[in-house]
Amino acid sequence: MAENNRPSGKGYWGRILWVDLTTRRTVYEDVADGVYEKFLSGAGLGAKFLWDRQKAGAHPLGPENVLGFTTGLLTDTGALFAGRFTVVGKSPLSGGWGEANAGGYFSPWLKRCGIDALFFSGAADAPVYLYIDERGAELREAADLWGLDALDTEIRLKERYGPRVQVAVIGPAGEKKSCIAGIVTDRGRLAARSGLGGVMGSKNLKGIVAAGTRRVGVADRAQINRLSKEFQERISGKKGLSRFLTDGLLGTLGKITRRSRIFPRQPADLWRLLLRKYGTTAITAMSAESGDSPIKNWGGVGYLDFPLSRSQKIGAEAVRKYEVKKYGCFSCPLHCGGILRVADGPFPIPEMHKIEYETLCAFGSLLLLDDLPLILKVNDLLNRAGLDSISCGGAVAFAIECFENGILTREDSDGLELRWGNGPAILGLTEKIIARQGLGDILADGVKRAAARIGRGAERFAVHCGGVEPPMHDPKFDPGFGTAYACEAAPGRHTTASYTYLDLQFLEKKFQQARKIPALTTHREKYRTDNKGEALAVNTFYKMLIDGAGVCLFGTQIGGNYPLTELLNAAAGGHRTPDEYLLVGERIGLLRQAFNLREGLQPRKDFRLHPRIVGEPALAKGPAKGITLDMEGLTDGYYKALHWEPATGRPERGHLSALGLAEVVPVLYREDNH
Repeated sequence: MAENNRPSGKGYWGRILWVDLTTRRTVYEDVADGVYEKFLSGAGLGAKFLWDRQKAGAHPLGPENVLGFTTGLLTDTGALFAGRFTVVGKSPLSGGWGEANAGGYFSPWLKRCGIDALFFSGAADAPVYLYIDERGAELREAADLWGLDALDTEIRLKERYGPRVQVAVIGPAGEKKSCIAGIVTDRGRLAARSGLGGVMGSKNLKGIVAAGTRRVGVADRAQINRLSKEFQERISGKKGLSRFLTDGLLGTLGKITRRSRIFPRQPADLWRLLLRKYGTTAITAMSAESGDSPIKNWGGVGYLDFPLSRSQKIGAEAVRKYEVKKYGCFSCPLHCGGILRVADGPFPIPEMHKIEYETLCAFGSLLLLDDLPLILKVNDLLNRAGLDSISCGGAVAFAIECFENGILTREDSDGLELRWGNGPAILGLTEKIIARQGLGDILADGVKRAAARIGRGAERFAVHCGGVEPPMHDPKFDPGFGTAYACEAAPGRHTTASYTYLDLQFLEKKFQQARKIPALTTHREKYRTDNKGEALAVNTFYKMLIDGAGVCLFGTQIGGNYPLTELLNAAAGGHRTPDEYLLVGERIGLLRQAFNLREGLQPRKDFRLHPRIVGEPALAKGPAKGITLDMEGLTDGYYKALHWEPATGRPERGHLSALGLAEVVPVLYREDNH
């Protein structure tokens, strides 16, 4: 073991760890300051090293796929909301850039090991886990852990090493190489998307134990403390108003939005109060009513198929009855999470992280299921298995519709009566997906692969974005989501850009020099496509900064003007302007896009959205009545703003060089070199 004695005073250690699982060798590597200046840390550092070290064409579940765990530049610096980590690798779902993000407490503990990122290559010949602290790292045998669920694995490791270590592990779904498996930390928080839990399982890597105790240095800690204190003061007001916020009021607001078809500017102060009181469950009933939530495998209408009388059964107040205490991630002053306990009924659960909106919708509105205790049981099973609830809910919805249309039979489903709202059958199919048994084995790799295996027209009901099941936000309600789902390097991602996020983050006030953001048009004309590209591009660049810093998206959306660029300057030193930082975000996004192009993906073809997502055919009733999104127009505008070729999505040669990515040019313009 080799302790890191390298001095640090810029918010990063300037060091990463490479682990070759095949040879079981661990090698520390110093990283130049210039890399952090160009890419920050977090997702940016992950993009840089996957571009440099990942062999093009590697099988996502093969030993050549590199899997990275990255901490943010602001992680453990004293900045608020800076407790998230990003996992990167080639996705087995999309075949391109894969990325998953989670909070909890793992990220700062990993960074306290004296590294900014951890990369795995190869595959172990038997189950292992990595133990790491500031003195060094070692692979240890995990035969006794293989087969345990994610929560029991964490308990076992903390019994072994003490309660203060933090772990990231896979459950049975990852072990079985499910392409919709995620990575679990903090007893039920998931880095869920892109199927990277399956990648971890393919490497026989059960988990990581982070036991670091060394704090990173910063350029100006007093400034970080001052900025954080001032921000917390700005978001501390209006708490008393939360007593007036009820699930009934929120459902009524959703109903008003539906009937008036008005898309008002999203109020950040209200979002803060809702998150503080309810967490993301706050929007469950409101979103089902307004048209934000997809209904009945993206083919239904909320107020008709899943009306307020049903959506409120799984809404904020219903969930809150099970909450026994609040929960907040590392350095979070908001505490939007919670710990639930189901004391009685058919599905008792001693303790579980509060269910999120995405899961409530994926197993509620999407399946027309309003049995909250059963949905909570499903949530617990998914947390323990380490399975993405969005993708799993989409897989169940796909199976129900195939069953309803005679493509699947009771024989195919092992006797399960797969019908909308049939809780026992939904629970049973979820268990089969986790175990990879029968029909569950087919569904465990996502709906695109399942449809190909089933055939007989099943692809009509396989709703996905480039192989990835879409999130629980309908682009026909907010077309900005559609642009992100189709154009983002990690397709089907709802946390990158949207009109809603532009409203909540007030980006037109943050960036006014290098990128001119046009007046936002979320109030009206929201289906125009000729005036959105620039704003959504800036929104994407800003999200890349957030992920490079290791910051929670919510921290930037709750009012108070989160001082992201000021905190980055205080941590790393220097006086870079917001617009200069925006170029860093653009550079991170460009490199992720280049990764996909190097893999031979054609974004406009390979990431085309399922017709139902865009309204083909248009719904006959509801808030999206008669609406078919002009995805060609939205994509054209977005590509133009990013200086990408309209037909291929390839960044322009000159733009790559201008952003300091000249090394990418020979790869993407290889034909010009002959």
